[in-house]
Formats: sequence, C-alpha cells, structure tokens
Amino acid sequence: MTYKETTEYLYNQLPVYQKVGGSAYKEGLDNSRALDTYFSHPHTQYKTIHVAGTNGKGSTSHLLAAILQEAGYKVGLYTSPHLIDFRERIRVNGEKISEQYVVNFVEQHREAYEPIQPSFFELTMMMAFKYFADMKVDIAVIEVGLGGRLDSTNIITPILSVITNISFDHMQFLGNTLEKIAIEKAGIIKKDVPVIIGEAKGEVRTVFDETAKRVGTPIIFAEDEHIIRSKLATASGWLLDTKYYSQLKGELSGYAQLKNAATVLCAVKELQRIGYTIPSKSVYNGFAYVTKLTGLMGRWQVVHELNPKIVCDTGHNVAGMEYIVKQLAHEKYNTLHVVLGMVNDKDVNAVLSMLPKKAIYYFTKASIPRAMNERELQKLGQKQGLTGYSYQTVAEAIRAAKDWAAVNDFIFVGGSNFIVADALIALGYK
Repeated sequence: MTYKETTEYLYNQLPVYQKVGGSAYKEGLDNSRALDTYFSHPHTQYKTIHVAGTNGKGSTSHLLAAILQEAGYKVGLYTSPHLIDFRERIRVNGEKISEQYVVNFVEQHREAYEPIQPSFFELTMMMAFKYFADMKVDIAVIEVGLGGRLDSTNIITPILSVITNISFDHMQFLGNTLEKIAIEKAGIIKKDVPVIIGEAKGEVRTVFDETAKRVGTPIIFAEDEHIIRSKLATASGWLLDTKYYSQLKGELSGYAQLKNAATVLCAVKELQRIGYTIPSKSVYNGFAYVTKLTGLMGRWQVVHELNPKIVCDTGHNVAGMEYIVKQLAHEKYNTLHVVLGMVNDKDVNAVLSMLPKKAIYYFTKASIPRAMNERELQKLGQKQGLTGYSYQTVAEAIRAAKDWAAVNDFIFVGGSNFIVADALIALGYK
C-alpha cells in the first residue's frame, strides 16, 4: 500500500472519533492491553510524561517536549487530533514519523491486530509507542485522548503526570458535573508518580487531593506556586516575569497560554527535582521557539499579519472560548469577521451565547461527518443575536471573509479543530 492508501485504510476501516464521534469511542483498556502484549510493552523502554486536562493539554505537551529537546534529550511526542497530516500525531524531536514507517507498521502487523478490533486511536497510540521504542527516545510526552481513567494511554506508568484543568466537554462519556469529569481525569494519578495540577477549585481540587492521598503520591497545584509574577502582551507573544525565569518570552499568545505556562514551569521544576538536567537556556528556547521545535499549530495562530490580520484557534468548548472572546476584546480592528463552524456533539448554544454580537459571521462546516450543518448553525447563531451568512465549505467562508474585510479589519477562524484544519489547508499550509 502507498501512504495515502494506508491512511485511508486507517480512517475507513477503524472507528475514528474525530470523524464520527461517539460511535468510535471504546471505553476500557482491554484493547490497549492486548495490543501492548502483542508489541511487547514498548512504552516500558523509555520514560514517559502523561498529560491530561480539558483544555491546554496540547500546548502543555508541546512546550514540555520543546524544553526537553533543547535540554539534549531525544523526545517522543504523541498528541491528537492532527490538523493536516496524520503524522503530526507522532513526532521525535519535532520530526514527524515517516510515511514508510506508517505503511510498514500496518502491513507487518495487520493480521495480528485486526482480530482485536482496535479503534483508530488505540492503534495509532500503539504505533507511536512502538515507534518511540524503535527510535530509542529518552522520554516521551503522551497526551491523553479523552478523559483519563479509561483512556487508551492509561496503560503507561509515567515519571510525571500533569492535569491542566477541568471544564465541561465530552459530558456524554465523562459525566455532566465538574466533579464527575475530575474523577475521570484523576484516573491517570498513580502511586509514587508526582502529579502537577494546572488549575483546580472547589470540588475539583478536592477530587484531586483525595485521589493523590488515596493512591499515595505527591500532588502540586501550580496555582499555589504563584509562578507568574507579571505579564506583558507583545506582538510576538507573552513576555513573562516568573518565579524562576525573568524576561521569559512565550511564543504562544492568547490568554489561555498564561495558565499553560505556569503549569509547564511547575512541571519543569519537578522534572529537575527528580533528576533531569534542564538548563535555563532550554526553558527560554522551548518557550520562544515551540512551534518550530515541535510543529505545533492552531493555538492563536496568526496566519496573516496585516490587511487584514487573520488568526485561527482550535478552542472549541465553553472554557476555551472564554479565553478567545477575551483575546478578541483586546485586539484592535475596525470590524470583526468570524469564520465559525462546530461539531454537533458540543454545547453549541452555550458557545454561541458567548461570542461578540458586534461582528460579521461566516457560518460554515468542516469536512467531517460530525460537523454541524452550516445553515443549522446560522439559525442557532441568529437566536443568539449573531448575524452573517452561511457557506458550505471553510475555504468558501474564508474567501468571503477576505473579500468583505477592509484593511484594518480582523478575521478570526475557529469553533473546532476541524475548522482550523480545513482553514490551514485552504490557506496553503502543509
């Protein structure tokens, strides 16, 4: 098979959550353990860091990987979903897994894994684990797919666990209260494996505290460390004065990145405590060049600097959109244009109710089955006071926004990972 044929097989023969939603979700670890046994437990051949959370776990994972790379370690990075190319999910020192490795993996192991009937996520996770072992990485940063306790990745025993935050998302699987969601995320907390909590209040904090005490492991709340002492938003990202590093330049802009930065710096301190050599220069470089070092895309990403400025962001739930709305309020422009699409299993009305009324909307849909119809989204938007037009594809919506926008206007593209993915392709990214 060619690489294209192989990825089509993976998408079409295995249940893919990002395309079809809940029907692809397989609860439990039986498949992962069966695959792990067949592949001889590859994740035990290197150290791991496990990263969970409702929002920010992608940025946090990439930042940790960038810092460790700069410190001289050979670093595996497993994240999801991808935006443009499947291979974005699996990287070593920022380099994507090769097309040939993907093809060989499927051809060589297909007869063994097909009887297990793994989901797309379960199989690609095991591909990552095997690849990292073959590449002899020193350490791998593993992002949780969904939840924690029953997520496929929870077969690993890491040296450090990180939970960024808890908010409402995937309630059909994780529960309809923050406490229930926190219990699922807390499932990655393991005995004698220190855990960093980025943000937690009230009953959520109680869940994490009690879980750590029950399993027997130290817990560190990043909020208690008061790591960020001052912040300044600049044209090239944040300039931070922190507890450990002064004048720290963060390439990732957007207000969500302040919480992520505190979480990452707390994790770095813990990694240093347990024996990792991470010089200050590695932290500065990791923060300043994370997109170049790891290939991260879609986090308040400026895809066109001026006339008009165009930004895309993958934030897609209420908590993520809160940061986006706050960021939009601080941008300078004459007219705001919003290219918006969502998937049909999110709290669409809650997100729409938060968005600025004083904007022109270009309602659209991503090229996946889960995408909400653009006209249905437009009708829901109108009920929330959002006015605009509907377009069948993201490319058409962006084209219309660019045609309508004046020199000093601002175009925001978002609502889901998949809208951003289609936008990046339409704008020529590969």
